[in-house]
Amino acid sequence: MSVQFGRWNFDGKPIDPNSSAKIHTALAPFGPDGASSYSKDNVSICYRPFHTTKESHYEIQPYIARSGHVLTWDGRLDNRAELVSELPHRLPTNSPDVDVVATAFEVWGTNCFAKLIGDWAVSIWDPNHNALLLAKDIIGTRHLYYASDHDQVVWSTLLDPLVRFAGKTLAVNEEYIAGWFSFFPAVHLTPYVGIHAVSPSSYVILGPGKRLLCKYWDFDPARRIRYRADLEYKEHFRTLFAKAVQRRLRSDRQVLAELSGGIDSSCIVSVADLLIAQGIEETPRLDTISWYGNANEIDDDRPYFTKLEKQRGRTGFHIDLSCLALTDSQDPLPPEFDDALFAPTPFPTRRHAHLSKQYAMYLRSHGHRVVLSGQGGEEATSGSPLAPVPELQDFLKTAQIFSFISQLNAWTRQVKKSRIRLFSDVIQGFLRPVSPVSASRHMRPATWFDRDFVRRNRAALSGYPTRVRVFGTPPSFQHSMSGLNDIVRRALAYFDLQSEPLRDLRYPYLDRDFLEFMYAIPPGQVVRLGQGRSLLRRALVGIVPEEILNRTKPAGRRFHAKQAVPWASGLTSDCSFSSSIGVIHQHRFEEAIGKAHRGEQVPLGRLRRTVTLEAWLRHLAHHGVLMAHHPGKPAAATRNRQSDFHLGVPSARPDKEMPTNR
Repeated sequence: MSVQFGRWNFDGKPIDPNSSAKIHTALAPFGPDGASSYSKDNVSICYRPFHTTKESHYEIQPYIARSGHVLTWDGRLDNRAELVSELPHRLPTNSPDVDVVATAFEVWGTNCFAKLIGDWAVSIWDPNHNALLLAKDIIGTRHLYYASDHDQVVWSTLLDPLVRFAGKTLAVNEEYIAGWFSFFPAVHLTPYVGIHAVSPSSYVILGPGKRLLCKYWDFDPARRIRYRADLEYKEHFRTLFAKAVQRRLRSDRQVLAELSGGIDSSCIVSVADLLIAQGIEETPRLDTISWYGNANEIDDDRPYFTKLEKQRGRTGFHIDLSCLALTDSQDPLPPEFDDALFAPTPFPTRRHAHLSKQYAMYLRSHGHRVVLSGQGGEEATSGSPLAPVPELQDFLKTAQIFSFISQLNAWTRQVKKSRIRLFSDVIQGFLRPVSPVSASRHMRPATWFDRDFVRRNRAALSGYPTRVRVFGTPPSFQHSMSGLNDIVRRALAYFDLQSEPLRDLRYPYLDRDFLEFMYAIPPGQVVRLGQGRSLLRRALVGIVPEEILNRTKPAGRRFHAKQAVPWASGLTSDCSFSSSIGVIHQHRFEEAIGKAHRGEQVPLGRLRRTVTLEAWLRHLAHHGVLMAHHPGKPAAATRNRQSDFHLGVPSARPDKEMPTNR
């Protein structure tokens, strides 16, 4: 993992050396293993490494290719050996990843991106064609942002320097705020108008008067994997999942795994232990980190992760989450943003500070840099509550009437719904747009949102809903892509890289080969009658403890309105900043706060998010990112015109900028 920052002045104006020094200082906490740069006339590129593999210690970046390209690489290349064997130029097998990528680009051009398997982001400045190329892996596990106008283009791994060193005040992106309220914003958005994120599986070409967006790869809906026996599916699953874990164990030191006690993380740890015991992977040891406590009314997972620890013969590091539980005191809630630590996104810097410090101290004390995460496992192995709807829709679409009726009757008994109700669920998918986000969280615009804001951003506020297409790809494939796009990719895009704790997060369930397999096999292998995530459970019998493998997903306890009275008493009713930019209606928000104080029914999650938004806007104003706010000005006077805060109104859907595969 590494961080980079680049600036290219189109007019030929030299780069100010003082600004480059400031950038290196800003990048330093994220790249502690040195600093290097490339500077020539009107181009400056800064690079700071964070070494996690043996080969990365020998990288020289920015990398200057024989053709003159200047390449900066942040990532892990999983198919190094295959690429080296395909390239006409001989490369040593222990070549750093950046050397392999640079050679691949020299030979294949932009076609090389589809061949790069792993987690990565790359920038390539081409002086021969006067162009900058930015690209990301198919999932979007790495960040890469850019801002371009008629004078220059600036790009960075981090959002922070693009905002703080913009040299001007910025406009808040309205669609981003709307998407943030529903779950996570669209992957190409940032909170600021004019600053963009490179989309997963895509590259962008920038230059004077040039901005070209291209998608270089996508999952193939026509790919089919069909075997005669269940055993073959289980063996193929085990092989690919073990390969996905093995790829992410590539490290120059011991690896840490997040172990929650759930199925996803437990499968990763169990398979990793097996690989290390067999000597298949060079990693010397795998440690675990777990959380426990009754935070936010979620059931305690200690009995499950301690069961796996007993199997491993090693106890991991445990963090008590009770400090994150909603407070029952009558005191006002503490500030969510620490003004000493700039927050470029509305992710509170104080809410999880205690947890982050414990996590960071453990990483530093044990020398861990690579962390395995189970994120994406539920979506990849079909832990969706929509089952069995996608498979039934497949039968209906292909006119397999007898199979449809048989499965409908069987699932009716299993899910305890009437045939009419389940049939209605199947049909509604074709008729009514839904999204995994809105379907699971029942998201609706809050009553205190400004009506014009809701009208302009209805799609983003409801999670960009789509309906299943009758023609084209199978409905089960459409559901898989929707889960990948609307939940996994958007979640990864939202969480900006953090220096505390600084770690290289790796996601075995998001391995490209593994996902291609899961999307190509019959839906009936993935989810079976009476057994969600059937293939995962059947394939890992004897590897993962039975109590964990057959565990059902715990249901969080409901947080009733009357329980929220002490918590809500600490919420402020002053949302003058949010109302001044046309997002919140001040009077209706005050009414909602009053209802919460009285214990009446209100959407508490959105209430808390509204308060967070207000705190974040004030935080931005404190840092001079946005124009100063005049508290005395009535919100109504600025609602329908440009306000003290600039509010950007971009396109109403994410695929206006980059076509999606839904």
